[in-house]
Amino acid sequence: MAERVPNTSLEQLFRETEWTLRQFAQQVNKLCTERGTPKAYSPQAAWAWLNGTVPPLPIRRLIVEALARRLGRALTLEDAGFPRPEGSANARPGSDVVDDLVDLGRAYVSASRRHVVGAGLFSVALAVPGWQDVVGRAYAVQSNPHAAIGQAEVDSVEAMIDRLQEIDGAFGGQYARPMASAFLVSTVAPYLRASAPDHIRKAMLSSAAMVCYFTGWMAMDEGLHRLAQRYYIKGLELAGAADDHMTYCHVLRGISVQAANLGHGAHAARYANAAADAAPSSTPYMRAFMAGQQAHGYAMTGAKTNALHSLCETERAIDQANSSTGAATGGYSVSTLAYHTAQVRYELGDVKGSVQSLQDHFRLRGEKDSHRSGLIFGGLLAERQLEVGHLDAACATWSGVLDSYPAMHSGRVDDRVRSVVTCLAPYRKNATARHTHERARALLRQKSA
Repeated sequence: MAERVPNTSLEQLFRETEWTLRQFAQQVNKLCTERGTPKAYSPQAAWAWLNGTVPPLPIRRLIVEALARRLGRALTLEDAGFPRPEGSANARPGSDVVDDLVDLGRAYVSASRRHVVGAGLFSVALAVPGWQDVVGRAYAVQSNPHAAIGQAEVDSVEAMIDRLQEIDGAFGGQYARPMASAFLVSTVAPYLRASAPDHIRKAMLSSAAMVCYFTGWMAMDEGLHRLAQRYYIKGLELAGAADDHMTYCHVLRGISVQAANLGHGAHAARYANAAADAAPSSTPYMRAFMAGQQAHGYAMTGAKTNALHSLCETERAIDQANSSTGAATGGYSVSTLAYHTAQVRYELGDVKGSVQSLQDHFRLRGEKDSHRSGLIFGGLLAERQLEVGHLDAACATWSGVLDSYPAMHSGRVDDRVRSVVTCLAPYRKNATARHTHERARALLRQKSA
């Protein structure tokens, strides 16, 4: 039997964490639980990893994730001294982008419970490619000489993006994401293989990048965070292949939103800053779109001056956009600004100000604001109303959320309804609070049945 060789790369990272062996094993166990596959690794198991034992691939990935979260930087399996898995799509230089899309889509159109559980773990170890890493990247795409596309096919994909967005906003990512995944496999992938003039090919690549972005957004809403990250990375790569800088920045901002939603403030700020720095356009709308997310990311890290500066920049940009077009465009509006203001205020400790800004958001909401966001932000408003001692107001706000909850299929909305149960548990002696608490519990039981 060959003698095991100590994993010096893993040991170096371990020493950098300043963990004990017990803490190392506990962090990996924590990620196993987060992934939905609880384990009970001991300090002896951690010692074995350092001394050359190679655990199964899923555990190797969780070890790397635990280290990356502790050290605050992206790491790869190779960085930790682990072998690269054979057949890794992300490690195939010159791989066929269409094959990658088809593999990704087919795996999750009718995902088994095992697939879904594995897709739920957000990874801070994810290597997000910069613009120079993807711009003009040449993919080996096996073309179909018997098929051709033109502007009509590009227009049809863009129209479908609009429809998928509407379905997602009205009913949630759990409802819409399988449709988007199937659309990528059945329609977009064949279009990418078809013959086309160069300008049509690039337009289709850009449209495909946006489909990946919205599919990733839907997966994030489901709670399938690793899957969302995979779609986002594919969106970045497709935008680069299309030489579409704007779409690249749009997707990168989406990665920041995902990190912020999960409480990873440093990563949210880093991705928001990268998106803003890479943005080729200085239109008022684009400045507002980027600066609002930067403000939220900065506030999460306690960078008050930067957060307030970015928020002021967002306000100025919105004013410019409204004065030049008569209305906000592209999905960023005064209601979105009010939401970002609420988030900044909350992260900086101004809970009452956050409540006021969320109320401003609901006063300013327009027809294009999604039904799902109304439920999510309503849940946040109720939680913060309770936090400042307004129990009756919180229950009234939650009641409005619960009225619309049965028709919504969204992991993020599910989380907000679960918080009703948690937040109101200490107040069940109050009749209104008890009624709202029990109603939320009953609706959650119906959803899980």
